[in-house]
Amino acid sequence: MTTTIIDGRAIAQQIREEVRRDVQQWIAQGHRAPYLAVVLVGDNPASHSYVRGKRKAAAEVGIKSDTLHYPDTISEEELLALIHELNERDDVDGILVQLPLPGHINEFRVIQAIAPEKDVDGFHPENTGLLWIGKPRFVPATPAGILELLKRTDITTQGKRAVVLGRSNIVGKPVAGLLIQRGVDATVTICHSRTRDLPSVTREADILIVAIGKARFVTADMVKEGVVVIDVGINRMEDPSHPRGYRLVGDVDFEQVSKKASAITPVPGGVGPMTIAMLLKNTLLAARLQHETLDT
Repeated sequence: MTTTIIDGRAIAQQIREEVRRDVQQWIAQGHRAPYLAVVLVGDNPASHSYVRGKRKAAAEVGIKSDTLHYPDTISEEELLALIHELNERDDVDGILVQLPLPGHINEFRVIQAIAPEKDVDGFHPENTGLLWIGKPRFVPATPAGILELLKRTDITTQGKRAVVLGRSNIVGKPVAGLLIQRGVDATVTICHSRTRDLPSVTREADILIVAIGKARFVTADMVKEGVVVIDVGINRMEDPSHPRGYRLVGDVDFEQVSKKASAITPVPGGVGPMTIAMLLKNTLLAARLQHETLDT
């Protein structure tokens, strides 16, 4: 059996080019460029790297963005006041608070404080609820990217058994919600590290989406022949032979599982690039919503 390696970089580039054209058209119609405000708290190296990537990608498609960087000593009240200010500004289309936040700040309170129509991460409870009733406004970027990978690789979801391994609010739950929507029509099982006899569940999957945060957790004996595997995990593993001293691996044992899969995403180069691409789409949508609000 020939295994298709799903090229997330190439598909993400297609989407970014589509967004760039749409932004150009939006501006040509007399609108200002979409504007994204990114709030970064503290000096987490990974968070800094993610934010740099988002700003660079935004600039490439014509979206303006600024990073509002604050020390990790900022109080929750000060951060909430900043978000309220951004909510009120007509020139701010999208607001993204880079997670994780310092331990003294309640992340849920912060997410709740973002205006739902500016919540380009799609984490606000209102946006979560809209997704689950089939009326999505903003879909979290990684789950949205997963659905685009399946769609643009011509992988049929209708009537398929999809198993989601992981139950986070960022990936597991929303991607399950997307998979059961009308038009996608998968039959979905959500499982996790405490699922009894987990391999017997994952072996039922026609489509297996893994977001459990454990390096090479899914092994070949946990999947059936012909499965489609979407690996969301990004884990660092020490590797003295690598120039950086480590390598990135997914939550799936790619070398072994790819021998049984009909299609699989690599790490890196699979789901990761899609996240930023879908964030750009959400930011343009936020600009459209902002324009509609100001016009009413």
